[in-house]
Amino acid sequence: MDKSTRPTDIFKKRLRAAREFRELSQGELAKRADLQASAISHFETGTRKPSFDNLKRIADALRVTTDYLLGRTNEIDGSAVSADQLHRHYAGLSTEYQEMADSFIQMLASKAKKKKPKGE
Repeated sequence: MDKSTRPTDIFKKRLRAAREFRELSQGELAKRADLQASAISHFETGTRKPSFDNLKRIADALRVTTDYLLGRTNEIDGSAVSADQLHRHYAGLSTEYQEMADSFIQMLASKAKKKKPKGE
């Protein structure tokens, strides 16, 4: 495995990409994850690795999966994880509300497509 594909290299790149995608500074992410801003900086430079608890807190604060941060999936939005849950909710809607949901999701998808993180 070459140096650019080490798990720690993937994590630090994904962490920064997700933070920038969510338009957060290191300090803002730290506050949302209840961590010190210096910890986020250390994680992004690769000088420190997060504990499992901190990894989960960071993923939750960024609204991404830990699998995305660890390079196990390329889906930043976690769509594979929540598709079943969305389907259950959608199936319970009337036709009118399903059409509204379709329009809203198309609008959000179009917006997100324009905002994909660099290097992804």
